[in-house]
Amino acid sequence: MANMLEYKGHPLQRAGNILYYGSFSDPYIVMLQVMSTKKVKDLDVATKVSVQLQRTDNTIKTRDRIVKTGERETMGEAMELADAWLSRYLKANA
Repeated sequence: MANMLEYKGHPLQRAGNILYYGSFSDPYIVMLQVMSTKKVKDLDVATKVSVQLQRTDNTIKTRDRIVKTGERETMGEAMELADAWLSRYLKANA
């Protein structure tokens, strides 16, 4: 897709307050959920983001797909954690 957002070479998709980082065709993706925000001028800025590294295997129960979880205070910190986890796990399973 020409309009697909990417971060450090991986797709980034948004559905409401949830972002999916990575490709669902890979063995892992990261789900980022904005838990709380604050107003900065006219913008809602994340102040708490839940990060979950998940397996993409649909044959595994949803709760059993979660590999790692964490929380960060900014979207930037959450994206850096997501990228570190995703890169590490994709490389280990290449």
